[in-house]
Amino acid sequence: MQRQEFCDRFRSGETLYGTFLKVPATMPAEIMGSVGYDFIVVDEEHSPFNRETTDRIILACKAAGLAAIVRVQSSSAADILSVLDCGADGVLVPHVCNVQTARAIVAAGRYRGGHRGYAPTTRAGNFGSSDQASHMEAEDRRVTIIAMIEDPEAIDKIDDIVAVEGIDGVFIGRGDLEAAYSGANDAPSLVREATKAVCAASARAGRRIAILPANPEDAALQARAGATAFILSSDQGFLRSAAMQAHTQMSQAIERSCVDYQESD
Repeated sequence: MQRQEFCDRFRSGETLYGTFLKVPATMPAEIMGSVGYDFIVVDEEHSPFNRETTDRIILACKAAGLAAIVRVQSSSAADILSVLDCGADGVLVPHVCNVQTARAIVAAGRYRGGHRGYAPTTRAGNFGSSDQASHMEAEDRRVTIIAMIEDPEAIDKIDDIVAVEGIDGVFIGRGDLEAAYSGANDAPSLVREATKAVCAASARAGRRIAILPANPEDAALQARAGATAFILSSDQGFLRSAAMQAHTQMSQAIERSCVDYQESD
């Protein structure tokens, strides 16, 4: 059975679970697919990826049955085109601070009404097996465009940004917002108010919300506020957490065993 496209699931408001991939290898994506994640986000912005590693990970995602979203390095048309031609299911675009940038990233990701470069012989075009009209229509329907809202300037213009036709949803970058507000005494409360503002504006515009929850309680809180796509940690985070837990549990067990042995002598 052919899997339902990520764009349809995201736009319909289905609850989806993903994670950031920061290790430039295919196996983390395969593992995430095997345990039931819906999507991964290849983090080109903050991790050592190049076009070849991103391309291989997108292929691994297709084999594992999960969607591949790419957090591109910038809002440039070249960065967006590169990953879409590789077959990415969508892009997560950083620092969308105004309407002009929102319109530009939509135009970069769409053929009709936009200016995406036409290349039907890529993986996205099934290597030339589709005619031009079919390829363009399928790609415009398939590609998901998510704007990252992570700057105070974007909060001031949030209603205008989410109203841009072609923006499918937003990712609220609370960590970046907290860093931006770090000079203020009430930074945490400013982030909370900014998050509420983005959620309210997205609801008014019918846009979906993605978020990275801090913990299960926060995930539940954000779900009630309207978030439907949850990015849970990262492959690095999972590796570190599991490694720390194993080290702690094993070292404590061995230390207890040694103490018990010495006391029994």
